[in-house]
Amino acid sequence: MASAYEGFNLCTTPERFYIEPCGHDSVDVLAIDRVSTEISLTARRDIPAFAETKVIWGVMGTIRLVAGMYLVVITKKKKVGDLLGHAVWKALDFDVISYKKTMLHLTDNQMQDNKTFLSMINSVLHTDGLYFATDYDLTHTLHRLANTSPEFQEMSLLERADQRFVWNGHLLKEFMAQPELHQFVYPVVHGFIIMKSSCINGKMFEWSIISRRSCFRAGVRYYVRGIDSEGHAANFVETEQVVQYNSAKASFVQTRGSIPFYWSQRPNLKYKPKPLISKTINHMDGFQRHFDSQIIVYGRQVILNLINQKGSEKPLESAFDKIVTSVANGMIKYIAFDFHKECSRMRWHRLQILVDMVAETQDEFGYFLVDADGNVLVNQDGIFRSNCMDCLDRTNVIQSLLARRSLQSQLQRMGVLHMGQRIEDQTDFEKMYKNSWADNADACAKQYAGTGALKTDFTRTGRRTQWGLLMDGWNSMIRYYKNNFSDGFRQDSIDLFLGNYTVDEVDLRAPLCDPKDWKFLTLPIIMVVAFSMCIICLLMAGDTWTETLAYVLFWGGASVVTGGVILFNGRDFVDAPKLVQKEKLD
Repeated sequence: MASAYEGFNLCTTPERFYIEPCGHDSVDVLAIDRVSTEISLTARRDIPAFAETKVIWGVMGTIRLVAGMYLVVITKKKKVGDLLGHAVWKALDFDVISYKKTMLHLTDNQMQDNKTFLSMINSVLHTDGLYFATDYDLTHTLHRLANTSPEFQEMSLLERADQRFVWNGHLLKEFMAQPELHQFVYPVVHGFIIMKSSCINGKMFEWSIISRRSCFRAGVRYYVRGIDSEGHAANFVETEQVVQYNSAKASFVQTRGSIPFYWSQRPNLKYKPKPLISKTINHMDGFQRHFDSQIIVYGRQVILNLINQKGSEKPLESAFDKIVTSVANGMIKYIAFDFHKECSRMRWHRLQILVDMVAETQDEFGYFLVDADGNVLVNQDGIFRSNCMDCLDRTNVIQSLLARRSLQSQLQRMGVLHMGQRIEDQTDFEKMYKNSWADNADACAKQYAGTGALKTDFTRTGRRTQWGLLMDGWNSMIRYYKNNFSDGFRQDSIDLFLGNYTVDEVDLRAPLCDPKDWKFLTLPIIMVVAFSMCIICLLMAGDTWTETLAYVLFWGGASVVTGGVILFNGRDFVDAPKLVQKEKLD
């Protein structure tokens, strides 16, 4: 495999950017013309002596905004650990550098639009969870990498990457067409990676979680649900648990993704908007496309649907069950488990019901295992695809339980655990295991919902606590605010970064302005004034109690009626995406 360079000097002149490999004998230097935007190779000797130089750790790519092209580079990184002897890095800080030396060619409106677009790009870059490796393919599981051709092994990281998980794919379009440039760039994945050295029975082994978030149908909690016409599911994440011991290695892969048919749940100021299933789109086409691709990649599918089987979630469960039954595909098995009902009143031990229910199937699926000589001993022949409404909190709890059961078998097969020993009894490892899976939950939740995950007290400690319930309430309030008043901007940021929306310099104005009608400002002001007057009337009583009561009833009634009108027109008050028109399924 052709590995990429590990670090660079970024040499800047008024005419060009020169990207020079550090600590490498190569004479080639990447040159980017700041006027023509042409990207090519040149020699080290062509770098002018007067060029301003700074160290960078990677090139994310280039992107066009209103002011022209921008170069996106990694300026700070942190080592996560080593995977099979290859260093894995987390990108921490970035620079977004304009090709243009001045912005005088822009109008005031264009200047404002460009500033907004820049803040969107920086918003995505500084969403925690961007990872890369210069000599290892992070986009593929161990199982996929072991089943590749010699030609695949010779490809560059960019050519061989699984495009579902290349988050800088849009930024690298200029580089993809020129193979000679591939050593200067590499795919960046988004999600969560943790690597830990562990010891059980005096035997040291490496244990890792790698969660890869798909860039297809990516977005935020309420604005991206269900699937698109290509069968890509919202919030799709592939999670791989990897174990390395004495040159032997094993992995267990699970997936999560939104309920795979056409439905929406747009924010409207209500705490829990009602999910709406499309009545006009053929669900079967998208559903089959989704699972056709899943079966090709992963094999047999066991769907673990964890949503409520009553209330507003019930229609989704019924529709999901009906579609699976209609498809009648022997490669797909459907299991509905009402997580909240089964675990109500703190009965978290009842999760074992689901684990026992799928135990035989999990044993059939197995896991991927390679011995110290490189011989494949076991293949994973199927996968558990878990979902709840958000594919975050309930989903992560179940995935951690299934992963522990797989790990128990792997460590016994490798000789780390003795027969009869249980992971739960290995106090130090069990604590690390639970905290790592809880950290995985938090990372995935922050990327999709804007806050840490709920129910992580159970994942971390194995039981529900009053403090955990309190933190869930706090996170739920933060989610409510973000989902209603800031997620439109976050969705636009993701769409811009991934190329779902592209900026055209010819356009005089980008669709960033969202003129609000009179209700947007008038009604909140009326409600605040009415509520304030109600409080004042209570604090400053009139001459008689009847006069005070009349004032309180009038202003209280005015605030309640105004609040009701605002709630009725909730969609006019939320922060909605502006760049890409999302499907109107309702």
